Amino acid sequence: MKAKARLLLEDGTLFTGKSFGAEGDSVGEVVFNTGITGYQEVLSDPSYCGQIVTMTYPLIGNYGISRDDFESVRPFVHGFVVRRHEEAPSNWRAQYTLGNLLKEYGIIGISDIDTRMLTRKIRHHGVMKGLLTTSDRSVEELKEMLQTTPLMTTQVSTVSTPHVFSAPGNRERVVLVDYGAKSGIVRDLTKRGCDVVVVPQDTTAEQIMRLAPDGVLLSNGPGDPKDVPHAVETVRQLLGQVPVFGICLGHQLFALACGADTEKLKFGHRGGNHPVKDLISGRCYITSQNHGYTVKEESIAGTELTVTHINNNDRTIEGLKHNQYPAFSVQYHPEAAPGPFDSSYLFDDFLTMIRSHHTDNPQAPRQAQMLAAWKAEQTDSTSKGELHYAQK
Repeated sequence: MKAKARLLLEDGTLFTGKSFGAEGDSVGEVVFNTGITGYQEVLSDPSYCGQIVTMTYPLIGNYGISRDDFESVRPFVHGFVVRRHEEAPSNWRAQYTLGNLLKEYGIIGISDIDTRMLTRKIRHHGVMKGLLTTSDRSVEELKEMLQTTPLMTTQVSTVSTPHVFSAPGNRERVVLVDYGAKSGIVRDLTKRGCDVVVVPQDTTAEQIMRLAPDGVLLSNGPGDPKDVPHAVETVRQLLGQVPVFGICLGHQLFALACGADTEKLKFGHRGGNHPVKDLISGRCYITSQNHGYTVKEESIAGTELTVTHINNNDRTIEGLKHNQYPAFSVQYHPEAAPGPFDSSYLFDDFLTMIRSHHTDNPQAPRQAQMLAAWKAEQTDSTSKGELHYAQK
C-alpha cells in the first residue's frame, strides 16, 4: 500500500491522494501547467521555485528522467501534483524514475487526486497558497501551519548562481545575468558561437561592463520582479551602454527599469501552447511560458517602450522594445522550442542588434583607448605635482 499524501488549499479545500517522492511538509503557491510532455523540464525550471506545480495532463512519469533534459542542476519546485504517476517508465533514454528524482531532492509528490477540479478551482479563484504533506497531523494543525508559513520572496537569490562562470566561444561576448536562467538559453547562445559569461543576480552594472560585453541578456527567473529592486537599477544603468535582451523575468525587469509597471495575473501562463502575435509581422507563434506576473498595458504610456507582441488569449503584453536604445524583451521562452523552433529567431535578432550597435557606434582601437587613459592620468597627476614610481 502506498503512503497517503494530502494537499490543503488556503480556502480550506482538502485533497487526499497517494504519496510518491519524498516525505514531509511543504508550503508553496499552487499553480498548474498545461504541458502534455516536458515534466522534467518543468521540475528543473528555476522559475518554479517556491511553487507546488499541478500537471493538467493526466499521465506523468511514463518516459522517466534523462540526464540530458535538465534545465538546471537541480529541481526547485516545492511540490508536484499529478493525476496518475507512472512508476515504471518505458523509454530507452530513461536513466531513473520521476519518483527517484523527487526523493533525491526532498520534493513531495501526490497522485490520484482530481487535478481537473484543482485546475478549475485555480482558474476560477486564482492561484493560492497550499500545504502538501505526508504527515498524520489533524486538519486543524495543517490549517494553522499553512496560515503561519509565509510564501517565499527570496526565490531569485535562491536559484541564481553564486559565482561567475563561462561557456567560451569565438564570437560576440554575451553576459547572461542569472535570475534563474534555464540551460537552454546558454545552449542557444553557444551554438551561435557566443562567448557566454554567466554572472550572479546581484552583479552591478559596473561589474558587468568591466567584463567588456557586446550584449547583456537578462534571464528568466521566479517570483515578483519587484522583489529584486537592485536588478531593476542594474538594468536601468545598462540601458544605452550595451544592447540588452530580456526573457520572462528579464522582460519584466526591463519594463520596470524603463518606468512601466507590473501586476500579478489571476493564474498566470504556464505551458507550451500559448499563442503570441508579433505585431510587426502579424505572425502568430506557439510559445512556452511560465510566469505569474505581467507588464501593465496602461503603464507603457509615457515611457520609451513600444509593445511588439501580445498574447492572443488574454491580450497581455508579450514583447517590448526601447524606442531609443538597442534593447528589447519577450515574456515567453524562445529557448524552450515548443513549436519546435518558432521563436529561436529572437537570439539571431539579438546578435544582429549587437552587430548593428557596433557599426553605428565605432570604438577606437583598444590600444588607443588605453593610451588616452594613460595620458589623462599623467596630466591629472602632473597638475598635482605628484611623482611617479614603479612601486610604492
